[in-house]
Amino acid sequence: MAIDLNKLKIGYVPYDNKLDQPGDSRRFCYYAKKRNIAFEIADPSRNYDLVIVSEHGDLSAWSDYRKGDAKVVYDFIDSYLAISRRNLKGILRGLAKYVTGQSRHLRLDYWKAIESMCRRADAVICTTDEQRQDISKFCKNVRIILDIHTLYNKVKTDYSSHKVFNLVWEGYPHNLPPFFEIKDVLKEINAKRKIALHLVTNLTYGQFMGRYWKRHTTDIARKIFENVYLYDWNEQLCPTIICACDMAIVPLFLNDHLSSGKPEDKLAIFWRMGMPAIVSATAAHTRVMAQAGLQNMACRTPHEWKAALEYYMANESARQHAGLSGRTFIETHRSEEKILEQWDNLFASVLGG
Repeated sequence: MAIDLNKLKIGYVPYDNKLDQPGDSRRFCYYAKKRNIAFEIADPSRNYDLVIVSEHGDLSAWSDYRKGDAKVVYDFIDSYLAISRRNLKGILRGLAKYVTGQSRHLRLDYWKAIESMCRRADAVICTTDEQRQDISKFCKNVRIILDIHTLYNKVKTDYSSHKVFNLVWEGYPHNLPPFFEIKDVLKEINAKRKIALHLVTNLTYGQFMGRYWKRHTTDIARKIFENVYLYDWNEQLCPTIICACDMAIVPLFLNDHLSSGKPEDKLAIFWRMGMPAIVSATAAHTRVMAQAGLQNMACRTPHEWKAALEYYMANESARQHAGLSGRTFIETHRSEEKILEQWDNLFASVLGG
């Protein structure tokens, strides 16, 4: 890249100042570390040459940032623009961010706050084709960049299963409710062949805005399935637990725009480790499953979930083929260097390199 970013004063607006949240450590912060780029936690009262604003940034402040010739990149990874304007959570989101101190200025219409941030940005990063179409109404320079998952460095080698078939899922506790969509399917299959469901997640979570009203994950896990095991997420054990299981699953709400608008990042995590995975047929999942030749592993209905689970639970060679095909797809199309090059190209487009 022609532009040397280390000659610029760069500010980054993180999810958390510790920089240990996935939205930080798997995205810009990882890129900066690999490219040896210096940056500081951004303060809107200070001058910068370049600011990268994460999705958790204060849009009420950064959408109006006009100091000098500063360039602004908005890393906007979720499909908030696709949410219905009648959605209650969406209606209250702006007020909630102000009341909890996440926004210094009140922006009651959070959709408009996002639109203003996209208009201000010299480039917006998103994660799906559908999201890019929504954002392109407000910004001409929209780039799709997914997470980098190199911490998941273990690869599955044994695709045999035993008397109890072990299913695994990884993620935040607030993403567990879609399991209720397949709860009856799991129960029905379990009556014929025993299943264990392994959830690698946080043991507590904030039900309100991810921070407030602390809940225990076990409360929701026990309602999903009778034979469930919870593991507190940590970087060292997570890959080992996943690869020790027989197959991964990723259920999502297909009738909820925020849920169905998610990218294939979680599927990519499992594929990177050679794990076969059955997923809900979101637009992103359907695309990459087709590209990998695994169309029947993306499910829309309980009937499709039951058929896919029963087929792959009974077929070791099919599980192995799915795991190896997924890993090949990731190594070919989602390698670390390819994603780092996407960041290179993004900054070149903003800075004129």
